Amino acid sequence: MTDGFSKINVQENLKVEDPKDQPVLVEKKMKLPKKYLGLLAIIFTVFAVFIGITAILARDLYYSLNVTKATAQAAASAAKTQNIELAKGELAKLQKDWKVTQDKYDKLSYLKFIPFLGNYWSDGYHGLRAGATGIEAGLIAIDALLPYADLLGLKGEGTFVGGSADQRIQTAVKTLDKVTPKIKDISIKVESIKNDLDTIDPNRYPEKVGNTAIRERLVSLKNIFDESANLFINARPLMEELPQVLGTPEARRYLILFQNDKELRSTGGFITGYALFKVEQGKLTVEKADDIYKLDEAKSKKFPAPPEILTYHKGVYTLELRDTNYTPDFPKSMKRFEELLQSVNGFPAFDGIVAIDTHVLVEAMKILGSIPAYGTNFTADNDKRCDCPNVIYELELYADKPVAYEKGSRKDIIGVLLYQILQKALGVSPSQYWGRLFQMTLSEMEQKHILFALKNPKAQEGIEAMNFAGQIKNYSGNYLHVNDVNFAGAKSDMFVKRSAKYDLVVDGNGKGTVTLTLDYKNPAPPSDCGLESGGLCLNGLLRDWVRIYVPKGSKLLDFKGSEKDVKTYDDLDKTVFEGFLTVKPQGASQAIVRFDLPKKFEKGKSYPLLIQKQPGTDNNVYEIYLNGRKIDSFELTRDREVSLKY
Repeated sequence: MTDGFSKINVQENLKVEDPKDQPVLVEKKMKLPKKYLGLLAIIFTVFAVFIGITAILARDLYYSLNVTKATAQAAASAAKTQNIELAKGELAKLQKDWKVTQDKYDKLSYLKFIPFLGNYWSDGYHGLRAGATGIEAGLIAIDALLPYADLLGLKGEGTFVGGSADQRIQTAVKTLDKVTPKIKDISIKVESIKNDLDTIDPNRYPEKVGNTAIRERLVSLKNIFDESANLFINARPLMEELPQVLGTPEARRYLILFQNDKELRSTGGFITGYALFKVEQGKLTVEKADDIYKLDEAKSKKFPAPPEILTYHKGVYTLELRDTNYTPDFPKSMKRFEELLQSVNGFPAFDGIVAIDTHVLVEAMKILGSIPAYGTNFTADNDKRCDCPNVIYELELYADKPVAYEKGSRKDIIGVLLYQILQKALGVSPSQYWGRLFQMTLSEMEQKHILFALKNPKAQEGIEAMNFAGQIKNYSGNYLHVNDVNFAGAKSDMFVKRSAKYDLVVDGNGKGTVTLTLDYKNPAPPSDCGLESGGLCLNGLLRDWVRIYVPKGSKLLDFKGSEKDVKTYDDLDKTVFEGFLTVKPQGASQAIVRFDLPKKFEKGKSYPLLIQKQPGTDNNVYEIYLNGRKIDSFELTRDREVSLKY
C-alpha cells in the first residue's frame, strides 16, 4: 500500500443493475364497453336503413318525375297545335301524374327536419305545389275558352258553330259575363302560385353544375312568372269590362286613327286618316271615315303651335289634329287630340281611340291575301316601285301624288280598307283565318303597332297593365327611350335604318357614365320630289327631332351630332336630352350622347335597364355594353329589360 492512501476496490463499489429488474412501461389499449359498441351498431344500422329507404323513395320519385315530364310534354304539344280539346285531355292526365309525383315526394318529408337538406326539400315541395295549382288554373282557363274555340280559331267543338260569323260573335259576346267568375278563380290560383314560388331562394343553388346554369335559370323562371302573374292580375279589370267594351248591353263607338309610320311621329306616325266604328254586341260597322285634313278644316277655331312644332317643323305655325301626337305618351297625346276635336261641331261622341299603323295592314294581308277597295287590289306583296309592300305604295300614291280627279270620292279609303279586311276575315270559316289573325293582333299590340286610349277607366287600367297603351312607364331602375319625329321629311322612315349602342362604364366609386351612340343610315336613292313633275315623293331629306329619355336626375356631359342647340329638361318623370339632325338619301348621320346616371352602382348587384320601344318603329338594333364587355344585342321589337350586373 502507498503511504497516506487506501486502496479502492472499483468492482466492489460499482453495482450493475440487472435489466430484468427495470420497470417495463406497458401501452394499455382502450376498450369500449359493450354497451357503446351496441349503440354504434344501432346508429350505423339506422343510418344505413335511412339511406336505403331514401334511395328507394328517391328512385320511385325519379321514375314518377319522368312519367310526369312526358305527360307535360304531350300537354305542351297539344297546346302548340291549338287543339284545345286535346290539351284539356292531356292536362287532365298531367294532373293525375302530378298528384302521384307529389305523393311520392311527400314520403320524403322527413328530410325537412334535417339541417341544410330541409331548405331544399321545402323548395321542391313549394315548386310541386305551384305546378299543381298551375294545372288547376289551366283547366279552368280551358273550360272558359272551350265554348269560344271556333271563334278564336282553335281546334275543338265550340258552342257557337251555327249561323253567320257575325251572329256567332254576337252570341259569344252576350255570354262573356259567364267567363268573368272564372277570371276571378284563375286570379286566385295565380296569386297562390306566386306565393309558393316566392319562398324559393335561388341563391341557395350553385351558379353552375357542369355547363348548365342553375341559379340564373331559376331567377329567370321566377322573373318570367312574376311578370306574367302581374300582367294577368293587373289585366283582370279589362277582362271583366270586356263585354261592355264590345258593346254589351249598349253599343260603343271607337275612333280609329291611322298613323303612317313611314313618316314617323312620337306615338307611331303621322295621323293621315280616321274611321268611326260602332260596336254592338261584337258586330262592327263603319259610321264615318275621312281624311285627317278634312277634319282639320272642320275645326271652328285655330290653335297656336307649341314651341316644339315652331322649333322643329317646317313652315307650320298652328297646331292641327294631325300634329297633336307630339308627346311620346299616347294617352296624353290623345287628350290633346280630343281638346282640338271639340272645336269640330257635331262630331259624334265616342268611347275611346285606337291607333294603328301600316304594319298592321301588311300583317293582316299576309294572312288574308289581297283586299279590294275602290277598284284597287291592295296586297302585302313587294312593290318594285318602292321596294316595299304594295299596300303602302298604293296608300302613299293616294295620299300624296297630284291627280286630275277629285280625291274626295276616295276620302274614306282607310275606313273602307279596314272594313274590307274585317269582312273578309269574318266571311270565312273561323278555322281558316281567325286563329292566326287573333295571334297576329296580340303580337301587333305587344309591338305597339296598335295602341289604345279608352274612356272606360277600368278597361284602360287593364290595357296599360298589358302595355298596350303606348305610355311612358314609371320605372325605378335604369331607363332608356329614344324618340324620333320626322317633321316634313317625306316618307324617308320607310328607308332609314336605325341602330343604337348603349355603353355603360362604372368607375371604382360606383358612378355610372353612359355613352349612347345613335346611327341613322339611308341607303336608298332620292325620290322625284318636284311638284311640277308630279313624282311620288317618298325618300327625301329626313328632318329628325330626337329626344332621349333617361332616368330623372341624369346629367348631360356631351351631345355630338345635333344641328340645333341641345336642350335638357324633365318630362314624364324622366330627364330628356333633345336635339335635331338630318339624314340625306344614300347618306348617314350619327349622334353621340354622354351622360352620368343619378344613382351609384354597388358591386355584386344586378341593375335592370328598361328600354322602351317607340311605337311605329320596327327592328331597330340595340347593343348593350358594360365596362367594355358586350352584354346583349337584339332587335327592339317590344319593350325590353336587360340585367346589368356590376
